[in-house]
Amino acid sequence: MTPFGHSAPEFPTARRTRGQYAVGGTGTLELGSPLPQVLEGLAKGLAGQSVLDWGGTALRVEAVDVLPPPDFSSGKAVFRTSTPVVMKGSGHNEHGERTTRQAWVLPTEPEFAAYFEANLHRKALTVGADPDVSVQAITWVGPKRSFAVGKGRKPGAEIEAEIHGAPETLQCIWSWGLGQANSAGFGWVIA
Repeated sequence: MTPFGHSAPEFPTARRTRGQYAVGGTGTLELGSPLPQVLEGLAKGLAGQSVLDWGGTALRVEAVDVLPPPDFSSGKAVFRTSTPVVMKGSGHNEHGERTTRQAWVLPTEPEFAAYFEANLHRKALTVGADPDVSVQAITWVGPKRSFAVGKGRKPGAEIEAEIHGAPETLQCIWSWGLGQANSAGFGWVIA
């Protein structure tokens, strides 16, 4: 597990074109990690840059701000993502035989909830937070979207989920993202 995630760059004033990512004008890019030392390194590195090359698109760095996570003192959070959440399932067929290692499951599929909750447990354990975290409900699912990453495509969907756990654990999840492949930009929680 890589305790780092990021949003997609967003450009609110860019002209939209169907099937293409809108780029232009002033925008934002959010980066996050539940580990303060990772955030400090990122902030220092970005503060010294005037241009960031993002997949061949030059992003001019005008400001770097560090946002603290909400306190989640109630032990409850509703997280909504701005990028699709991807999650692998078991890859087993109805006979219990593994048929694939690339068994991506969508939030509307039966295996998703159990694998999603297990992923949250592993994230908490990875950073030394309380792993007693539970998904109470997935309250919204966006349309299926697939993105090319490396040598393959990862399908997922944006979601909104109600999650209960220790405040520190919820802060870690908020800072990291939901699901898998957060370091590739999936599952970014809207700040």
